This record gives sequence, C-alpha cells and structure tokens, in this order.
Amino acid sequence: MKMSLKEFNEWPNKAITFLGMSGIGKTTLANRLPKSDWFHYSGDYRIGTQYLNEPILDNIKERAMEIDFLSELLRTDSIYISTNITVDNLYPISTYLGKIGDPNKGGLPLKEFLKRQKLHKKAEIRAMEDIPEFIEKANRIYDYNHFINDAGGSICELMDTTAMDVIVEHTVVLYIQDDEDFRDELIKRATLHPKPMFYTEEFLIENLDLYSQQTGVTHETMDPDDFVKWVFPKLLDYRKNKYETIAENYGYKISASEIGKIQNEEDFMSLISKAMKD
Repeated sequence: MKMSLKEFNEWPNKAITFLGMSGIGKTTLANRLPKSDWFHYSGDYRIGTQYLNEPILDNIKERAMEIDFLSELLRTDSIYISTNITVDNLYPISTYLGKIGDPNKGGLPLKEFLKRQKLHKKAEIRAMEDIPEFIEKANRIYDYNHFINDAGGSICELMDTTAMDVIVEHTVVLYIQDDEDFRDELIKRATLHPKPMFYTEEFLIENLDLYSQQTGVTHETMDPDDFVKWVFPKLLDYRKNKYETIAENYGYKISASEIGKIQNEEDFMSLISKAMKD
C-alpha cells in the first residue's frame, strides 16, 4: 500500500513485503530486524510446508522407490520420509521444482516441468493470500508488533491475481532493486550454482525456442544446468520490468547495495523513510 511517511511512522503494527530476485538480500534484511518484535513470514517456507508438502514428499518417495533396499522398507512401512524445510533451508522445494532438460542428466520433460511450475504458482498464490491471517495471528497469539513478508523471487509473476491484491492491501511493498554490480553477482552465482527457477509458460517456451535456435540443442536433450545459466540473465531483465511496475504503482524502492549498511531496526527505519521521501 502507498502511504505518507507520517502515516507509516504512526502505523502501530507495520506490515512490509520485501520484493526482489532470489539472492538479492530479502532474508538477510529480515534477519537483521529484532526477532522479538518482527514476525518473519517466509512465502517459500509456507509453500513447502503447507501447499506443496505432499507433492514434494511424493517426488522423494518416487526416487527412493528406485533403490531396491529403500523400496522394500517403504512398502512395508518400515521407514517414513519427511522433509526438514526451514526458512534458511528450502532445498526440498527446489528438488521438486526441478530443471527442464535431458532426464539422463537430471532434467525433467517439458510436460512434467510445466505441471510442477503451475502447481508452484497456485501454491504461491495461496501462501500470499494467507498474509492477513498471519498478520493477525502473529500479533494476537505471539505478541509480535510488526510483520515482514519475505516473498519469493517469482512474486512479480502474480500481477493481476488475488495474491497481489492481498499484498498491496495489507502491506507496504519495498522493492530491493539490483544495481549493475549486484546484477553481475547474481549472474555469477547462477553460473556457479544453477538452481531451479519459476518461469511463466510464455517466457519459458519463447526462450526454449531461442536456446534451440542458438545452440542446435532441443529441450529434450539439453543439459538442464546449461539452460539455467543461459536463461538467467534474460529472466533478470524480464522480471525487473515487472518489479519496477509494482514498485511504481504500489510501493517504494531501495538499492541492494544499501542492505549491507543496515545493522539494526533504526537503520532499517531510516532507509524506509528515505525511500518514502524520494
């Protein structure tokens, strides 16, 4: 929501959404606020523990059933499988989301990849729709005064959905934008450690075709990591326009380079004040 600096300062129970690419510093910033006063709501954690929990476990069980020793133990209920998803360890979600490419190289076929992408989007919408309930519960049950929505990097893909309506209505949107140096750092990380990502179907199909034209390799036979490395800079630019639109219409901007200067709540409030004045 948009509000004046005076209104924000007088707001007794502040609720803020951090918007920006994965790795930009949203969780780092949330962790620098007093945990006794700020409730940290991780959209990805909610997705993994609530709305994708069963598909994630089914995916792990399918892989385990490929191992004779484990398959018999699972069939006889001699063991059980669970995840240990935390705000700082979201790896089980990534293993389910997967990467598109040659199955012999750990990739997923296009049909299965798109199915998982659609499930992730539905889960993310539902996780964001839960925000008002968690704002209320955080204060009523746990006596937190303020609320941080640490949204996933793909939240910008929820424009024109009920989820974005909820975010805008109930929270102040703070967009953490990358500068050129930080953009280079994000690309370097993606190159060294390519991770599963969410793509809109339109973006994915367009870039699969372009990748095939440039490399001569189809999505059925391509190396999953190679595609992630190739497409990541394009995804940064694609999402940047969406982030900018959301921030211009509904929120405020800060630079990723400014996060390193924030050590406490006072620094954070000063940064928000500056963003609201600009």
